[in-house]
Amino acid sequence: MTILPPDPDLTALRQNGRCRLCGNRVDVYQRTDRRPIALHPAELVVAHIPAPCRWHLSCGIAHPHGDGSAWCRVPHAVLCPHRTAPTPLSPPIEELRRQLAVRSRRLLDTGVFSPLAPPLSACERSTESRRPALPVVQLLLGRYLADQPLEDIRCVAQTRQRRRCTQRLLTSRTAAGRWRLLPTGPQRGQLALPAVLMAVYDLSRLPYAEQLRWRTQRCTLHAAAPGAADLALAGWQVFDPLLHAEHIHTRLPHVAASRPREA
Repeated sequence: MTILPPDPDLTALRQNGRCRLCGNRVDVYQRTDRRPIALHPAELVVAHIPAPCRWHLSCGIAHPHGDGSAWCRVPHAVLCPHRTAPTPLSPPIEELRRQLAVRSRRLLDTGVFSPLAPPLSACERSTESRRPALPVVQLLLGRYLADQPLEDIRCVAQTRQRRRCTQRLLTSRTAAGRWRLLPTGPQRGQLALPAVLMAVYDLSRLPYAEQLRWRTQRCTLHAAAPGAADLALAGWQVFDPLLHAEHIHTRLPHVAASRPREA
């Protein structure tokens, strides 16, 4: 697929940046309604682009639809591998989306880019405030106390830049567990506690490989690359209902399953 570089006469009127979701380069221009729009940095062949996705630049302003030439600009939202394509795309555009997805994975692996979590709604913020600060997680036939909130548990693997990976274990692209009220039960031969139900984040219904990924505290990319070294220790403690009594919560943090946040 042929791609033309941006017009040098318009470079002074654009703002360069990165997509906060995938990390790929974007050019931000002003539209005719004075709102900004992020465009793919290169021009693409009009024949490959659906009419609603065609844009052109005139005097540094982005205008919808083409300008009659064989080339056009495309909103990054159409190509972003982190978003669902808004309309059926041609094979060349799908290939470009795959190329951007590969580039995004490289940026994540090298630590150059870390996705920005979308803002929480008022309902989610209310739910967030009721979640245990240090959750108890059930996986691999055992219970573990995490050393930080569920959504903040980071991968421990080392990137190629010799830095700790910035990816979280729980994202919108990974299988999630569910909060359940389960009996505390005795631990390792200790005296049985009174019959108390506690909030547990249950991962036991996930496949073994996914539970192991959580136990070894690795993101999906580094779980598939076992050769990468760990730069930190996994932050799990075997849960003991007597030693960790302060982390026992008798009410679920929310009623319905919440949407995982991006890392």
